[in-house]
Amino acid sequence: MSDNKPTVGFIGFGDQGAPIAQAIADGGYPLHVWARRPESLMALEGHAFTTHSSVSELAAVSDIVGLCLREDSDNLQVAVEGRLLENMRRGAVLVNHGTGLPQAARELVRLAEPYGVDVLDAPVSGGRAVALARQLTTIVGGRTQVVERLTPVFRTFSKEVIHVGPAGSGQYGKLFNNALMMMNHQNVIEVLDLARSLELPVRPLLDVLRSGSASSFALQAIGPSITSENVHHLQPLELLDMQLFSGAVDALGNQAHTVVERAIDGARRLDELTAVVGA
Repeated sequence: MSDNKPTVGFIGFGDQGAPIAQAIADGGYPLHVWARRPESLMALEGHAFTTHSSVSELAAVSDIVGLCLREDSDNLQVAVEGRLLENMRRGAVLVNHGTGLPQAARELVRLAEPYGVDVLDAPVSGGRAVALARQLTTIVGGRTQVVERLTPVFRTFSKEVIHVGPAGSGQYGKLFNNALMMMNHQNVIEVLDLARSLELPVRPLLDVLRSGSASSFALQAIGPSITSENVHHLQPLELLDMQLFSGAVDALGNQAHTVVERAIDGARRLDELTAVVGA
């Protein structure tokens, strides 16, 4: 990378990807983009960026390429079939901001090695509202030296940048975070079930839980971030994350069973929780 700010390529402009790309551009980093659906780039209007007609073209001009795609298979499709790795410069860095399996993160490192490209798994936590506020938590796995080089870029959209460990550790951190949040949602549902059985008014009780020592991010998110309007979009994503979590801890066998099942139950009942809360 030069003494000037590195050139950042970016692919994936969904609920979190678009705000991340906006923040990078506003941070003064030259932003280069490619999108399978050009209309998705409308989310970048008002921010400086250069559009490319192919993944290969974007790769050739980028010191860093960020991916914020839905699944590990999407990353592999872009990186290999789309010839991203083949056309990246030696010494460039590929960053995966999406949520996926730690095993897939390590596989991407292996695929990039012959091209002299470093890879970080750097999923983010916080949701769209937090992304728009540029207050995400970025959870990073990879080589320390590479993480340190990219931390200024991550800080354009993050309140915290946490280096968890080697390749795959970022994904473990994100999946454990999501699992605990879903377990906490299940806790909230069960407590409210008991309250309704006693015919207690739910809203004052929620005020107590949100203000008292029982409060949690999972509880605070119901209403401001997770609502009856968006829950049917968010719920499949949470269930997908729980499937990933199950796969990530599969080697532990029965030791992980209770945690996995409770987290999945919390994701399955997320729509029920928003209905009870009236969010």
